[in-house]
Amino acid sequence: MRETRRKRRFAFFPFPTLVLAAAALVALAASTLVTWFQPQATQRMANYVPLGAFLGSGPEGVARVARFQRWLGSTVTVGRTYLPGDAWDDVEGPPQILQPWTRWLAADPRRTLVLNVPMMTPNEAGLPPVVLSSLLRGGASGAFDEHYRVLAQHLVSLDAGDTVIVLGWEMNGDVYGGRCAPDPGAWKTYWRRIVAAMRSVPGARFRFDFAPNRGHDAIPWTDCYPGDDVVDIIGSDSYDQPPGNSFQDYIDQPYGMKAQADFAAAHGKPLSFPEWGLFRNSDNPEYIQGMHDWIMSHNVAYQSITDYCPHGVWECGANPRSAEVYRELFGGVAAPSPAAPGNVATPPIAPPPSAPAGPPGPASAPASAPPSHPSAPAPPSAAPSVANAGPPSGPPPSGPPPSSAPGPAPASTPPAPPANPPANPPPARPAPAIARASEPARTSAPRSSASASSRATPSGTGPPRPAAS
Repeated sequence: MRETRRKRRFAFFPFPTLVLAAAALVALAASTLVTWFQPQATQRMANYVPLGAFLGSGPEGVARVARFQRWLGSTVTVGRTYLPGDAWDDVEGPPQILQPWTRWLAADPRRTLVLNVPMMTPNEAGLPPVVLSSLLRGGASGAFDEHYRVLAQHLVSLDAGDTVIVLGWEMNGDVYGGRCAPDPGAWKTYWRRIVAAMRSVPGARFRFDFAPNRGHDAIPWTDCYPGDDVVDIIGSDSYDQPPGNSFQDYIDQPYGMKAQADFAAAHGKPLSFPEWGLFRNSDNPEYIQGMHDWIMSHNVAYQSITDYCPHGVWECGANPRSAEVYRELFGGVAAPSPAAPGNVATPPIAPPPSAPAGPPGPASAPASAPPSHPSAPAPPSAAPSVANAGPPSGPPPSGPPPSSAPGPAPASTPPAPPANPPANPPPARPAPAIARASEPARTSAPRSSASASSRATPSGTGPPRPAAS
């Protein structure tokens, strides 16, 4: 009986079964170890929302991107810069700004260039409402179309025809020449003309971001909305102000974060935060946590922090606790690989709208109305091949920005020399996940609770400086 029981015992555990079980255990242990020691970025890839930071307008900003990325430990795929607004030549795209950023863009098919483009010059001269109203009517009549066609030609010629254009940002405020309040009807018609002019350039695949200040400001931003067919993204410039406010206050305030999210959902658009950062509540990690949680729980196309004092977290030593929380929450995330190459149809061209009724501006255009631009590069004859990455933002202080802030590229800076061409050309750029519109497809509410951001710098290309409460 004893011998029989032994045989029965061995019948339950034959030698081949033991070998297979041991092999399975070894494989499981190896898999666990590989997962344990994988970089955090690989583990959190699914949580990636395209991110960037404003680090400077020209080549100095491009140079800082790699250092910021190393500090953060996440892939930076959003390049953020501003065109100057002192003269119409600035709006057409200075090479000392466009060339460094488009070279950065071309180096990785996952990257997106986000470009703030003024709607009026001079953009930061505090034009009186009556003057601006006249200029807006001139824009609505087509006086400035050519400048935006030239800008589009420059971008397409630099293989940046899919740039996100943050046009007339913070239009609900009272700082910029592109503000909406003096004549909302003319402003909306003018926006539509600019979009039509830029889309008319062969190879153009621009996406247009409608990015007001968070909150009411000088006019409800909904009164400025120009239409779903000429807007691709609903953005918001959102800073931690006024003093004493909690993050929930920013969510619930009139025309605040919840209103933005609801409006975007109703219009079928993703959100964006082209500018956000700390301000009047000093080093406030709770605000960083709130922005992270809001971004990760909503349909956000991209987000970009303003990184200089008092707003930033990397080069601003005044916010060490916020920097630690920002790095913990947004760090260690890898951008997914680009999708396989394919073709995406160019967005339809919006027909130029008729100008609104009302007295025209002086000669329907100011003295700086565009002449023809013979030096503009010829656009390519066809749109580039791209990949479909699938479905998817009181008066300002005077004087220049703080010395610790990255300064704008000076207007006199000569164009940077072209980089040596790589031995193997980079892969074709895919269409970013930020969808394009298809046809029909900082508050200061009464100036007492300011939450607006402005960029009042001598050259108009510097980092933002939110307005005073």
